[in-house]
Amino acid sequence: MFSILIPTLNNLNYLKICINSIKKNSLLNNEIIVHVSEGADDTINYLNKNNIKYSFTEYNSGICEGLNKAKKLSSKDYVLYAHDDFYFCPEWDSILKKEIHNIGHNNFYLSGTMMHKGQIKCNYGDNYEDFNEIEFLNNYKNYNYFNFQGSTWAPSVVHKDLWDRVGGLSEEFFPGSGSDPDFNMKLWNKGVRIFKGLNDFKVYHFGSKVLRNYEKNNISNLKKGHGSKSSKIFLLKWGISIKFFKKYYLKSNLEYKEPLNNPKKNILYFFDLIKCKLNYLYLILLYKKYGKTK
Repeated sequence: MFSILIPTLNNLNYLKICINSIKKNSLLNNEIIVHVSEGADDTINYLNKNNIKYSFTEYNSGICEGLNKAKKLSSKDYVLYAHDDFYFCPEWDSILKKEIHNIGHNNFYLSGTMMHKGQIKCNYGDNYEDFNEIEFLNNYKNYNYFNFQGSTWAPSVVHKDLWDRVGGLSEEFFPGSGSDPDFNMKLWNKGVRIFKGLNDFKVYHFGSKVLRNYEKNNISNLKKGHGSKSSKIFLLKWGISIKFFKKYYLKSNLEYKEPLNNPKKNILYFFDLIKCKLNYLYLILLYKKYGKTK
């Protein structure tokens, strides 16, 4: 049912935990597809020995290009984007299947709830060496958040046709930060109004190990940091900030009650919009080298 796309960069110890959790805790006929950047460790040998599909670049492709390459190998109806430092909790896929059935159409964006480093704070290990899987499995159901509005975080799921309609992830957001809200904006412009984070779809998150690896290997490309660069790209591309989009469009982190509507345009909306436009004009003057990113 799901094609699980996992970009990785010399992060085999976490990738093994992620893949093992998917195999152990899934109920449906899913497929795992890994994109390997560089492959300087034993990742490719591991994937070959375990008959796992993968795409490969000798260079560090970043998250977005890696996911787009992995997607070309997918054969299932739904595309799930995951980090390689996730541990998938039991029955995650049947929970998603039930939610998709209840929605009744494919014009949606669903995401999960992250534990440890994420919405739910708990600690069953900070790294692969001290992860207490048995204790975690005995207790994870005791931790709950709520179904929330407007998530832009992995793990996330869309239908394959919707992925293709918006062209997948935007590769200008290298190494990956900012690509989630950008993907959501592209979906919004295609009429998607269900952006829902599911409390029952849980993953244990070790803490963006994959993104730290991408950052470490791309310092020269990040200028003043990936966050500030991605914010500039998003603003120049869409004319509003990520913060504005999440607040007024996605209504991020509020409790999910129903599909979203167009934002209410009150005084506060226009005040914040004017600030976005001023920042946009400032960037146009100051960062002409970025050009048009649309």
